[in-house]
Amino acid sequence: MSSHPAIFSRTELMLGSRTLDAISGARVAIFGLGGVGSWCAESLARTGVGRLMLVDSDRVGVTNVNRQLMATTGTVGQLKVDVLAARFREINPAVELDVRPAVYCAATASGFDLSEWDYVVDAIDSLENKALLIRNALSIPSVTLFASMGAALKMDPFQIRHSEFSKVEGDPLARALRQKLRRTGGIPERPFECVWSPERRENLGNAASVDGAGQGANVAGQGSPAPAGLGWDSLKARINGTVAHTTAAFGFALAALVVSDIERHVGQASVQRADS
Repeated sequence: MSSHPAIFSRTELMLGSRTLDAISGARVAIFGLGGVGSWCAESLARTGVGRLMLVDSDRVGVTNVNRQLMATTGTVGQLKVDVLAARFREINPAVELDVRPAVYCAATASGFDLSEWDYVVDAIDSLENKALLIRNALSIPSVTLFASMGAALKMDPFQIRHSEFSKVEGDPLARALRQKLRRTGGIPERPFECVWSPERRENLGNAASVDGAGQGANVAGQGSPAPAGLGWDSLKARINGTVAHTTAAFGFALAALVVSDIERHVGQASVQRADS
C-alpha cells in the first residue's frame, strides 16, 4: 500500500514510488510568479514537491488576469505569493512553503540562502536581477538552475524548446542577458538549461491602453515603451503582449525539467545500487 497521499496516486502510478519519494523530498525555489513562474509553481505543487519557496513582491494587477494563474478579478490587489500559498495549501495541505513577498536584488540577495534549495527556477523579468540570481545560483554546486527566457510576444507553443544557455538563438532576452553577464563578471562557466522560443512577433495593439500594474515585460528592449505614471517598475523597460497558453507552456516546461531531473537522479541511484 502506498505511503503517499491519494492525491498523488496518478503521479505515483506513472513515476513509481521511489521517484515520488524523491519529489516529495525535493526543495524548489521559484523566483518570479508571473505568467511563467505561477504555472511552474502550480505544476510542482500538484506533482508533490514537498517544499517550495515562492518569491515575488508584486500584487495582482488587472492586466495579469489574461495569463497569470493566481490572477482573477477577485484577487486584484492581493499579494501574488499569498494567493498562491493559499491555493497550494488547498492542493496539498502537507506542502512546506517559504513565502517571500520580496524582490531578489543586490540589496536583498543576502537574505536568501540558495544553498538550502535543490533547484532554483528563474522566472524573473528584470534583467539586472535575473543576471544576479543566475550568477549566485550557479556559484553553489549543489543547486540546479533552470531559467526562463522571454515568454512575451510568443503565440506558438509548438516552437518552445529547451537547451543549454549557450545554445539559445534568436531570443532577445537571452541576447541581452549575455551582454549583461559579460559586463558584470563574464558569463558563468557552469552551464544551465533554459526554456525559450525563437518565435518573433510584434505588438499590434496600443500600449497606452495597458495600465502597467503587474504586466510582464521583455527587458531586452523590444516592444512598446511603458506609459509614464502607471506604477511601472523601471527595471522592466517595455510592455509586451502575452497570451496564457504560451506563458503557461513555458512554466510547465520548467516544471518538467525539475521533475525529469529528479527522476534521472533516482534512476542513476538505482543503477548504482544494482552495480554494488
